[in-house]
Amino acid sequence: MIKIKKRKILLLPGDGIGPEVMAEVEKIIKWFNSKKSLDFEIDKDLVGGAAYDKHGSPITDEAFYKAQESAAVILGAVGGPKWDNLDFSKKPERALLKLRKELKLFANLRPAICFKQLVDASSLKPELVSDLDLLFVRELTGGIYFGEPRGIKPIDNGERKGINTHVYTSSEIQRVARVAFDLARKRNNKVTSCEKSNVMEAGQLWKEEVQSIHEKEYSDVELNHMLADNCAMQLVRNPKQFDVIVTDNLFGDMLSDEAAMLTGSLGLLPSASLGAKDKNGNMRSLYEPVHGSAPDIAGQGIANPIATILSFAMALRYSLDLDKEADSLEKAVQDVLDEGLRTKDIISKGMKEVSTSVMGDAIISKLQ
Repeated sequence: MIKIKKRKILLLPGDGIGPEVMAEVEKIIKWFNSKKSLDFEIDKDLVGGAAYDKHGSPITDEAFYKAQESAAVILGAVGGPKWDNLDFSKKPERALLKLRKELKLFANLRPAICFKQLVDASSLKPELVSDLDLLFVRELTGGIYFGEPRGIKPIDNGERKGINTHVYTSSEIQRVARVAFDLARKRNNKVTSCEKSNVMEAGQLWKEEVQSIHEKEYSDVELNHMLADNCAMQLVRNPKQFDVIVTDNLFGDMLSDEAAMLTGSLGLLPSASLGAKDKNGNMRSLYEPVHGSAPDIAGQGIANPIATILSFAMALRYSLDLDKEADSLEKAVQDVLDEGLRTKDIISKGMKEVSTSVMGDAIISKLQ
């Protein structure tokens, strides 16, 4: 059994803009160590395409071992066209799936918050998204992304058949439902569970298990069931009706991306992937921005580091038990936006455009 080191943080910058945004997080961690007398131990390693280019594998055993013993793993982004033609098992994204699966990170938390300073950046009317604050809890280690059998195989008449299996067990559904209900109790006490119980047996099981857990353990929390396609529509019709949305791996992937764009920019949204707590209260965790590697702007110094910085704030809150520090970092981000500083993706009339590193420095100045 590998023991988690309480203050060890593993940085996996990855590909594309990953190293640029991760550099700003590293500056902030070092600031906390220097100015707040914290004792974070920083380690770094390669992941994704960068790891494949050097080692022939999207994640090495050594990097995976580091992740196992870290209190929190912060990941930048992986992937890009450069690696599109690799064998499926070697693609950069396989590193992320391996980390999620083998670290048993079953609950993915993806907030969709519309910053008051950026309401006009959303594609929806201001009155629909102003003060939007909803949270997705996505099941992360089951469902169609991991189900067996899977693959591509030849069939008759020269055709091929692609197979993916959507499968869930009661315990997989129950544990992620508990995470959603527990979080709702700390928010507005409302959970919406999404599936396709009208056409999928796995969706029917999902609905029944969530309902059962609610009745037995969480009757004080409001629970609504919604078909996933209706949820997609409701997110653009009236997104503020939601508080916590719990759903499976596939629907959670798609619906949370849709909700992300309600906020105006993927460059602002963090995420956390959490495992179960052990008897000592420790858990494995991975934090990453919702945005991708954006290879088209990599190396230009224009990437928005806020999502990755806020991912570190989530690490402070959920893995490192430093709520006060998390609050101060989130407030520093708000203060910088209040001052009108913007990276290229969120620039608007009357605001000042700044580089990736200047945005990071500005946030540190607000921490002080």
